[in-house]
Amino acid sequence: MARNEVIEKDKKIFIAGHHGMVGSAILRELKNKGYSNLICQTSKQLDLRRQTVTEKFFTDEKPDYVFLCAAKVGGIYANNTYPADFMYDNMLIEMNVIKSAFNNGVKKLLFLGSSCIYPRLAPQPIPESSLLTGALEQTNEAYALAKISGLKYCEYLNRQYGTDYISAMPTNLYGPNDNYHTENAHVLPALLRRFHEAKVTGQKTVTIWGTGTPLREFLYVDDLAAACVFLMVHYSGNETVNVGTGKEISIHELALTIMKVVGYEGTLVFDSSKPDGTPRKLLDVSKLDALGWKYTTELEEGIRFTYTDFLASQTRNER
Repeated sequence: MARNEVIEKDKKIFIAGHHGMVGSAILRELKNKGYSNLICQTSKQLDLRRQTVTEKFFTDEKPDYVFLCAAKVGGIYANNTYPADFMYDNMLIEMNVIKSAFNNGVKKLLFLGSSCIYPRLAPQPIPESSLLTGALEQTNEAYALAKISGLKYCEYLNRQYGTDYISAMPTNLYGPNDNYHTENAHVLPALLRRFHEAKVTGQKTVTIWGTGTPLREFLYVDDLAAACVFLMVHYSGNETVNVGTGKEISIHELALTIMKVVGYEGTLVFDSSKPDGTPRKLLDVSKLDALGWKYTTELEEGIRFTYTDFLASQTRNER
């Protein structure tokens, strides 16, 4: 449901997970738009997995608006290897923050999910109505179940108590402040690091998990941040909203694009013994288009921005 809500610049806004890639992008976007009363706590300062600690924080701070970006995230390897950790941590974070927001009269909350909530073999492009219509992708089922629980809890609070809690489901994200770990990162930052290290060390080949045929959609994180602030102002409703570009690319083509940006001139090798994950995942973004928002950063340009951030992160780590 389209809705225009004026959020006064001095209203208290809590960004849960501001140190992460998404949270830090939302923090940048809010600052750029002139919002000044922004509450940020690191996970060491505020462990959102602890109910009493989270409740006390909300009682003390009384935020007016909440962007719930805090989450335990990772790529196929991490999700498939540590499913219990991904489910436990994410369920605790979501439930504690959303319930504390409700108990303390938060005016509006935006919950950030993931496109992995949709069935493995959902129709393409994936409409929001596909939720819970089929089996999930096994390699990230635990994370998906946690995210589904979070968005459903928002929906149930809206239905039962008339709250204004909304959910946004972004496609695959990348950009500044990403996790570049070679095993625990998502595919784009992991490949970016792998190609960079292969270039620096003179490796002749780089091996990539799977066949390279799966199709994926990628959204630059600052575009997501702009969409989240837009939705906080212009949307209310129980149904989630997909956030993406509406464009897809094969993992093989993605690898070639990253090679070009990094300047690696070796050979790609695909290890078909490793899982591909979902064969295709493209979001239907017609609802967001109808609301009046569209992405601005094309993939190669965004990868160049991200590579610059990666190089800067290496310099920071060496200090």
